Amino acid sequence: MNLPSEKGAEVGRRIGVGLMYGLFRPRVLGSWRVPATGPVIFAVNHSHNIDGPMVMGVAPRPTHFLIKKEAFVGPLGRFLTGIGQLKVDRRSTDRTAIGQALGVLDSGGVLGIFPEGTRGEGDFASLRAGLAYFAVRSGAPIVPVAVLGSSQRRGRLIKGLPPLRSRVDVVFGDPFEAGDGSGRRTRKALDEATERIQKQLTAHLENARRLTGR
Repeated sequence: MNLPSEKGAEVGRRIGVGLMYGLFRPRVLGSWRVPATGPVIFAVNHSHNIDGPMVMGVAPRPTHFLIKKEAFVGPLGRFLTGIGQLKVDRRSTDRTAIGQALGVLDSGGVLGIFPEGTRGEGDFASLRAGLAYFAVRSGAPIVPVAVLGSSQRRGRLIKGLPPLRSRVDVVFGDPFEAGDGSGRRTRKALDEATERIQKQLTAHLENARRLTGR
């Protein structure tokens, strides 16, 4: 199984830095909370298409995001693969994507996940079990990430993008463990882990909104 390129993800991070700081005004809070080494999972709220590129550009470490396979079309697909991103089929149990994601964590890398599974209100109201599975299986800590301001509609010049040069806040939270320490991976254990994760992510989002006034 081919693991996504770490060097590619670093190139993607540098491209993201240039694009995101060139088009918008990111304000990054709490990036010092991200462990400097070892496996980490970023759990990112998702209300806009730029959320992934924004986190990729401002995070202190190169990140491999799980991205729906529909995005991997033509030149964009080759580009995403080249910068170390992971193609996932959300309609089935994609064993290749699961194996690659676990490989990223086993090698001490950073995996990015939108735990709501798809773009929505970005409030962590409905989590899928995938995040709990990766966290419990790998033992990697979860760092909650709130992206705020990406979905504002006023002043847009380009449909589907926030207004150019508008401020987008990215708030990293404290790392936490999803499992109960037992290492169990039963359905009940994953359901309990998902519940713990949801409480932590929701609390982080509320704190981030207070912090940023969003």
